[in-house]
Amino acid sequence: MVLFQPDIPQNTGNVGRLCAITNSRLHLIHPLGFEISDRTLRRAGMDYWRSLDVHEHSTWQSFRLSDKAPRRLWLFTTRATRSFWDVGFSQSDGLLFGKETAGCPDWLHDEIGEAQRICIPRLNQTLRSINLATCVGIAVYEALRQITGAEKTPPP
Repeated sequence: MVLFQPDIPQNTGNVGRLCAITNSRLHLIHPLGFEISDRTLRRAGMDYWRSLDVHEHSTWQSFRLSDKAPRRLWLFTTRATRSFWDVGFSQSDGLLFGKETAGCPDWLHDEIGEAQRICIPRLNQTLRSINLATCVGIAVYEALRQITGAEKTPPP
């Protein structure tokens, strides 16, 4: 999971919890719109943060050069025409989401390329988008379903 310059701490906290529960790595590309510190994590009740495989990167370039970066990226964007249901995810993929207030900049869309830009279909086209944390949850579980071959919920 890759969040490009997220600016709402509650969304990042929700994404972090999802990544922890699904054993997914989380990459945070700076600048962030908030501070991650022991004090803020405790105040937000994010005791799971220490269980999370999280990597912070000062810039997009440092992320791309990281040996922990995913091999292939899928950019989730409202500007795509291809649905995430029409692609095949693999274990080494990264799911990339832009900041809540502005998405990803044009230069990043260009770098990723049209073939790797996908969307979660919106049935109501008059609304702007789905909440970031909700989008990440939808995407992560579809990718996990494809990667693990799980078609049904495991028994309790």
